[in-house]
Amino acid sequence: MTWLECLAVTLVAVIGMELFAWFAHKYIMHGWGWNWHCDHHEPHDNTFERNDLFAVVFGALNAAMYIAGSLYSEALWWAALGVNLYGVIYAIVHDGLVHQRFFRWVPKKGYAKRLVQAHKLHHATIGKEGGVSFGFLFARDPVKLKTELRDQAERGVATVRESAGT
Repeated sequence: MTWLECLAVTLVAVIGMELFAWFAHKYIMHGWGWNWHCDHHEPHDNTFERNDLFAVVFGALNAAMYIAGSLYSEALWWAALGVNLYGVIYAIVHDGLVHQRFFRWVPKKGYAKRLVQAHKLHHATIGKEGGVSFGFLFARDPVKLKTELRDQAERGVATVRESAGT
């Protein structure tokens, strides 16, 4: 493969992971995988959450992609790199910036602030039903997300925390 093809496969994998993350978060983590994910939505002082098991599973799948790519397909190896890069971005931004697990910095403006606001609004619901902002790198306008949450609460689709400011 040329370096341009390698780069393209890697970037497509990073972008594809955002689509996969949205799907997995909405339909697995807030569906049949809620038992692992629920502690991520509740306040606690633990260093680790059951939710971290998803990272272990996804990391093992990523390792399998690297191995299979090394043995059978150069393109699969580069796709594994894209998946890995998405995981690193996710860990730094989601766990570090949004949930403050690694460092303390609250962005005051720009896209980083929008990401934090969108994710905080995702955590505004109680339980697995309803909710907004299931993706990660793409963050919709917080004003529209608040409106959507308010609508879900009025329709009885979601229970929204009082402190959510909707």
